Amino acid sequence: MENQISFEGYPAIVVANDKIEAVTLLQGASLVSLTLREDPSRLNPLWNPHQIARDHGEEFSRVFPRSPGFGHFVCVDGFGPGSPEEQQAGLPMHGEAHQQFYEIQRRSKDSNVLVITLSAELPLAQEKFTRTLQLVDGENVLYWESELRNLLAFDRPVNWAEHATIGAPYLERGKTVVDMCVARARTRDYAPEESGHRLAPFREFTWPLAPSLNGAPIDLRAAGPEASGDHTTCLMPRDRLHAFITFLHPEKNKLLGYVFRHEEFPWVQNWEYYPASGQLARGMEFSTQPCDVPRREAIQTNSMFGTLTYRWLPAKSTIASRFLMFWTDTPPGFTKIDDVRIESGVLTVSDISGDTFTLAASLGL
Repeated sequence: MENQISFEGYPAIVVANDKIEAVTLLQGASLVSLTLREDPSRLNPLWNPHQIARDHGEEFSRVFPRSPGFGHFVCVDGFGPGSPEEQQAGLPMHGEAHQQFYEIQRRSKDSNVLVITLSAELPLAQEKFTRTLQLVDGENVLYWESELRNLLAFDRPVNWAEHATIGAPYLERGKTVVDMCVARARTRDYAPEESGHRLAPFREFTWPLAPSLNGAPIDLRAAGPEASGDHTTCLMPRDRLHAFITFLHPEKNKLLGYVFRHEEFPWVQNWEYYPASGQLARGMEFSTQPCDVPRREAIQTNSMFGTLTYRWLPAKSTIASRFLMFWTDTPPGFTKIDDVRIESGVLTVSDISGDTFTLAASLGL
């Protein structure tokens, strides 16, 4: 099933099967809503600052300007702010892809697979970005395949992040937890005069226990009780074909998860926005670079932990990425996701207790 609607004032496409329903904006190709068809509450785990503001008695968010960049949005070509010269030239924060209007290149239902392809040109970067979403009947999985084409006649380093972001009410202090496979981790550097931080700057640590300003470890799996805002970065393991990130709410028995390739997205930036107001947001942004910084900084850094901090896009060529995401109920008692594996069309989710459950993922990765 597929039809067009308006979502928060933006034109959007709804795709659905018998298990899940997803809403994607035509501006930015952002995935802004994901719900279970049989969930009477229609709980959407994705970050919607417009709805969060209304839930707190405000007409609109006073912190985040009106933008199609919410929920799960893409940062291409750019992840973070531009340089002063780039900003003066009109390049937006996080690049152009989440701001452009997309044309529907394909919409079809082949047997039991719904396919939607969206495409947009990025005039400032001189690139073309194409996004294909696939949804299979009977599955709780969305499959995303993206291509970035260089319209210029020279090789170039690019910055590309999948800004996967959850928000309240699914994101609750001390309840909603993040788990992922991690090889190495580091806190982000910041100036001493910056406020709102609880973590020591630019310190390596073992996920999820990051060093606080007073040296005591802080478990980053869940939002703490205090108002704070921090960034950390994690390198995904090279010895795994696929990396994973999960957002689990043990009390609601709900799980949002991602599976992607280390070779395409070796880094995950953990962005925490935990204000006292309770309008919480958290991004686990899998990307080509450790943190959302200007491209000049990412390229001059060159590498961290022996891994490049950008990706090459050859002249007049195309690079691609593919990932899947799933939204599902969990069996009672799941508290910490220990592993997510995909093999032979089956996604297996393991809890720290040793319990597992499976989801059909017939298109694989």
